[in-house]
Formats: sequence, structure tokens, C-alpha cells
Amino acid sequence: MSVNYAAGLSPYADKGVCGLPESFDGPEELDAKVETLAKMIKESTFLVVHSGAGISTSAGIPDFRGPKGVWTLEEKGEMPHFDTTFEDARPTFTHMALLGLHRAGYLKYLISQNVDGLHVRSGFPRDHLSELHGNMFTEECEKCGRQFVREKVIGIMGLKPTGRYCEFVRSRGLRACRGKLISTILDWEDALPDADLNKAEDASRRADLALTLGTSMQIKPSGDLPLLTKRKGGKLVIVNLQPTKHDKHAHLRINGYVDEVMKRLMELLGVAIPKWDGPTVCEISAATEPKREVKPETDAVPDTEKKGTEKKIKRERKRSAAVLTKGDDKNSSVSMKRERDPSPGKN
Repeated sequence: MSVNYAAGLSPYADKGVCGLPESFDGPEELDAKVETLAKMIKESTFLVVHSGAGISTSAGIPDFRGPKGVWTLEEKGEMPHFDTTFEDARPTFTHMALLGLHRAGYLKYLISQNVDGLHVRSGFPRDHLSELHGNMFTEECEKCGRQFVREKVIGIMGLKPTGRYCEFVRSRGLRACRGKLISTILDWEDALPDADLNKAEDASRRADLALTLGTSMQIKPSGDLPLLTKRKGGKLVIVNLQPTKHDKHAHLRINGYVDEVMKRLMELLGVAIPKWDGPTVCEISAATEPKREVKPETDAVPDTEKKGTEKKIKRERKRSAAVLTKGDDKNSSVSMKRERDPSPGKN
């Protein structure tokens, strides 16, 4: 996702096959394939999308193994070009289209290998998202499991302490947790987060259609998750310019830029693209919980009338909830908007 991110990882020899040639479908073939994809999505009951670095290149963030990818150029002894910073990067058309597909009820779950935070900053509901390799803007309390989404990148790799402490207070009169906060970014040898991986595996098994966007699926176990859908009788669609590890398993293979494919797809589905008004954190989709008004800078656990419901929500969101905090911390995310996903979703 980024030169800075790649440079912060530990040395690792086996980074996969880099620099494979790109292929492009002709205009008529591309139109026909996208029409087929639109039909498949309309007929599906549980669509899961798997996103990779290729969906963020139009935001100015280089991928890894493309012709101009970080590791492709590294093999040639060249330096990659980076057009933006993580903080300044804006969600691409594809990021916003995925949010639109979710709000329209088509997209049931999103699984991402990206660490750039653009899915979260686009407003995609975190309870319908697994970020398997971490998020540059998120740190987690190693004591209570609470997560904090910040306005600035954390700047620490490999699940290491960030130097800050958890400020979450369970109830009035009690002290803050004060557990050490750690980065959520994985290094090469780090295990994937259990909560995110378990939800991703469950969604992949439930899916009747898996759509991969901008990923060569070379990294395990993330790259093998789409195969769980096929093994359960579902279909696999791959959108990527380079060959992928699982092309032979695909029911449909589209060679095109993801933004172009998604634009044509959204037109065929008649789904509007949400407007992006700046970094927004959405915790819970309206499809899973009745809409509630939540003011910015409040604790991530919403108030409920029934104590039993409150306890259940707290347990389920212990690891996935983000907390937007006040204070002088330069990484505070107080300027980020926070909202619920407003749409009822497709049945």
C-alpha cells in the first residue's frame, strides 16, 4: 500500500511473483463480462468482496507486485513513486462503490488485505469488514481489546506498543483501563487477528458469490479465502490486470481497471455512489442494529435501554469497536466523523 509501510516491514525473501505482465479485455468483451457480473450479483443472496492493493492505486498509493509496484521496483533496484500520504489519500471510486453496494443490500461482507485504512475512512461499517493485515490508523488495547481509530497513522509496525495507553472507562467512578496500546499492522511472521479471520472465514463459507478486486491472492491465508466459497458451491469472480494464483478456479475472469469495472457495474445495477465528505467511521450497519444517534467523540459502545442488550453488544464488539477520543494527543481522531450506516439494505 505504501513505500513507508513496505519499508517498515522486516526483511523477507519470499515476497511472491512480481512484475507479471498486465492484460486488458477489449471494450466489447469488457462490457459483456461486466453484464455477466451484474447478473450474477443480482442473483446472489450473499456476496462477499475480497479487496487488495489494486483498488488503492488510483488514490496514489502504489501496489506491491504490479509493473510499478513497491516490490517489483525493489527487485530492479529502483525506488517506487508515492503520490500521496496515508492521511491525504482519498477513497477511490471502488471504495465508495463498495459502500454503495453494501447500502443497497448486495454486499454482505468485505474482506481486505489493505492496511491503508481507506475502507474505514470511506464509512464502510466495521462490523461488516475484516482488515486481515491491520490498519495504519488503528491501535488496540492489549488488555481489554478495545480499538481506537486515529486521524493520523500510528507509525508502528508488527503489533508493537505505540507508547500510548487505553483511556476507556467502563463506567463512572472507575479508573481508565490503562492497558498498553499496540499497532494492528502485521509483520511477516505475525498471526492474523482471530476475530477478523474467523468472521472472514465464516462469511466466505456462507457466500454464494466471491468477488476479488485488485489482488493476486499470493499471500496466505488471506488469498485462499475465496476458495472457501467455491468449495461450498459458490462462484468466484476475479477482477485483476495481472494473472492470479486462482484464475483456474474462477467462473469469470475480468481483465480491467477496477474503477472502470465498478463504474460500469454500478450503472447496470442502478446503485448510487455515496458522496465522500471526509474521513468517517461507521461502527455498525443498519442491517444489524436499529439506527441510533451517536455524537462524535463518544465511547464506541452505544447506550441501550436494556442492560442485557448492552452487555451483548459490548461482548460482540470488544475487539472490533473503535473509540474516538478527545485530548491533546496528536493522533487523536476527534475531527473524524462517526455515524451509523443509514440504509436498511437488500433482503
